[in-house]
Amino acid sequence: VRSFAIRPLNWLIIFVVDLFRALPPLVLIALFYFGLPAAGLSMDGFTAAWLSLSLVLMAFTEEIFWAGITAVPRGQWEAARSTGLGFFQTLRMVVLPQAMRMTIPPLTNRTIAITKGTALASVVAVPDILGAAQAGVSFSFNPTPLTLGAMAYVVLFLPVVILGRWVETRFAWKR
Repeated sequence: VRSFAIRPLNWLIIFVVDLFRALPPLVLIALFYFGLPAAGLSMDGFTAAWLSLSLVLMAFTEEIFWAGITAVPRGQWEAARSTGLGFFQTLRMVVLPQAMRMTIPPLTNRTIAITKGTALASVVAVPDILGAAQAGVSFSFNPTPLTLGAMAYVVLFLPVVILGRWVETRFAWKR
């Protein structure tokens, strides 16, 4: 949408994206869970955590895609337009395939980081791996549940990292 260069819309997008990139997810979770009831809107802990983390991911994803699109050399746009392709055809057939290659590593990284942020949901009583491990430690006074929780995160995220690396090498520029 930012590539359409509609100034008021661009300003709104930039403001919203910068706002959600600047606010820590924990602050957003607390604001949605504890602050919105004061305005007459209440939501459960899961919804507050989901909405907060989704908005933060949306903001970073928009910036990643925008950076990918703007990283495509202007000559690519001009060459596609000179062959008779329209704006949307140029975007779809020339620019986005190149931009996607550049956005895979940061998108993988941001997705993993925001998924790790689900541990923040324990602040509003949403059970997660870390919360369950801490409950186990407080019950048994044994740190083994924390070790198992760490291993669970490794089991969850190692395949994502490996898949991200595979996709990155699969779509890497041929040298």
